[in-house]
Amino acid sequence: MNQQTGTIIGISGNMLTVTFEGTITQNEVGYAVHGDAHLKSEVIRIQGNKAFLQVFESTKGLKVGDTVEFSDELLSVQLGPGLLTQIYDGLQNPLPELAEAHGFFLPRGVILDALSKGRKWHFTPLVQKGDKVRKGYYLGWVPETQFKHYIMVPYYLEGELTVESIRKEGDYTIREIIATVKDEKGQMHDVSMYFEWPVKLPVKAYKHKILPTQPLVTKARIIDTFFPVAKGGTYCIPGPFGAGKTVLQQITSRYADVDIVIIAACGERAGEIVETMREFPELIDPRTGKSLMERTIIIANTSSMPVAAREASVYTATTLGEYYRQMGLDVLLLADSTSRWAQAMRELSGRLEEIPGEEAFPAYLESRIAEFYERAGMVELYNDEKGSLTIGGTVSPAGGNFEEPVTQATLKVVSAFHGLSRERSNARRYPAIHPLESWSKYESFVLYDTVQKARDFLKKGSDVHQMMMVVGEEGTSLEDFIIYLKSEFIDAVYLQQNAFDPVDAATNPERQKYVMNQIYEILGSEFQFSDNEEARTFFYDLRQKFIDWNYSEWKSDEFNSQEKSIKKLIEGKKKHA
Repeated sequence: MNQQTGTIIGISGNMLTVTFEGTITQNEVGYAVHGDAHLKSEVIRIQGNKAFLQVFESTKGLKVGDTVEFSDELLSVQLGPGLLTQIYDGLQNPLPELAEAHGFFLPRGVILDALSKGRKWHFTPLVQKGDKVRKGYYLGWVPETQFKHYIMVPYYLEGELTVESIRKEGDYTIREIIATVKDEKGQMHDVSMYFEWPVKLPVKAYKHKILPTQPLVTKARIIDTFFPVAKGGTYCIPGPFGAGKTVLQQITSRYADVDIVIIAACGERAGEIVETMREFPELIDPRTGKSLMERTIIIANTSSMPVAAREASVYTATTLGEYYRQMGLDVLLLADSTSRWAQAMRELSGRLEEIPGEEAFPAYLESRIAEFYERAGMVELYNDEKGSLTIGGTVSPAGGNFEEPVTQATLKVVSAFHGLSRERSNARRYPAIHPLESWSKYESFVLYDTVQKARDFLKKGSDVHQMMMVVGEEGTSLEDFIIYLKSEFIDAVYLQQNAFDPVDAATNPERQKYVMNQIYEILGSEFQFSDNEEARTFFYDLRQKFIDWNYSEWKSDEFNSQEKSIKKLIEGKKKHA
């Protein structure tokens, strides 16, 4: 701990005003001393010899005149083997170990190591003495769950470095020195299996970023086909409470074509987070047959935890995601919910007495949100491998109002918008993504013309439905009624998915393309009906057969048999020239 100290001259909620002598740095970590406890805080503003610090824990009991000890270090996380399967708080304290040591009511000022210092890892070197390396280069690897966890040159070492020594293959703890490198000035640097990195500094230990174009397969039909996401891309899921944001995130994390899933619970209700923490270890990963938790990290900062730590939790999760991206892995970061993060910024801005923006959010809200999403991306590493970090954030606008500042600021920077609808949720149409309000700038693996035809029918069907609300079904022409039935058919058999059915919960790309082509033919076909009732009966039968088809294994005998039954039903009513 550095000898630099300060004295508290003001306390406003979780914000301290401290006078100091000497030099401190923006975003430096300080510790407010309260008896034997050291309460972690961060410098957020410096004015002359006065500093403003946000405390990540309750300030109850602190008083004017108490001491703050400055650490001369930025708010950082530990990066190394042992991160996977962990559940951390926003400051990277392992919550299960905290609970084991202190019970369920955690005391203030307790800080635990994020990584086990005693566990041994089997290290295999990849370089030799005399090799030239740079920050982010692989020195060796250790096995972590089903992955090769690469031990890298720390990101804070600049320029070309020379390997002076490297350990032989063997078992070592993360504290032990496994390599020594020499920089261009001749200075030696010891490297262990872990190092620390400031959470608010993006990791840039790669050749360059690549424009995201490769689709991220989520196996949710409405997302992959209509509103796709790219690996290394960004998307948001705004929606009112109870519209299914958390469930949609859990389904995505289970079935998406990614290697690592990081869940940043930044301010959601404790009940939802507890449910996530209990369910994930029980979920079976469809890729490996083992626990889904083996490739998951959870950052849990619930609404009942200190507000200031919400901001830290978002940056902690992003830094962990960038770290695994450096290993050539595809990482998915799910932030739930960025609205709570923005509210923490609003509270802090109010305590700093800054000029407020719209709805009292800080004027820099948009730039902070943009900085967060800009850390996503696909990168080309020094070894020519590619890694990606995809960021998906949920937004919880009050009353489902998408015009509020957080949603609007998010929409300006993301490239896909999956807007959840209260109407669809109430009608039990899940996922409750609104097919007419949502959009994506990414390309789907399904042909554009096929998707566009389905969208046109959904739009026309919505228009007919609005008209029917006024004139009734009896006042609707047969031609318009068929358009409405076709749009409802698309919705029921393709946009909606049963998350509890082992087959329908996840639809692979080949099946999506195949089924969408069948739907395309149905939409383009003309049918012979005598009246609205006959048309309704036909499309209800067709819908049920398609739903049963969705529940059958891809290319199985049941699948083929059901397809023949569907084609027979269609041929019986198709209008032939």
